[in-house]
Amino acid sequence: MIRIGQGFDVHAFGPGDHVMLGGVRIAHAQGVLAHSDGDVVLHALCDALLGSLALGDIGKHFPPSDDAWRDADSRRFVRAVRDMLSERGYALGNADITVICESPKVNPHAQVMREVIAADLGVDIDRISIKATTTETLGFTGRREGIAALATVLVQRA
Repeated sequence: MIRIGQGFDVHAFGPGDHVMLGGVRIAHAQGVLAHSDGDVVLHALCDALLGSLALGDIGKHFPPSDDAWRDADSRRFVRAVRDMLSERGYALGNADITVICESPKVNPHAQVMREVIAADLGVDIDRISIKATTTETLGFTGRREGIAALATVLVQRA
């Protein structure tokens, strides 16, 4: 049996000197406003994986009201969600992730992001796709007010 999930995450830019994307620290003129490390790539991925098995969303499992997750490394979320899938007899088939922003530039970091995500999910790198796009200066991402990511996953019985 196969199942499909989708995820979306967004964070506003704020004070800071870097963003976390796909588990990779990327120098940037701003940081993000978030309870955890604000990694929109990993948050969207978690929501897609959780959604594929109707397990709710990232906020249900790692609520921002819980101080245990303050400034948390989002890779912890990915590994925990991977374990939830495994406990239910599922594994990732593939993940297709799109980052939406004017900056920072994602493509120079996409390969390392793929490596990190593949390692955390325990899959071959060819199952992880990272792409980036802009909104042609339209909307909040176009005005450089924040960053967003979309993720689509296919999971299958292990």
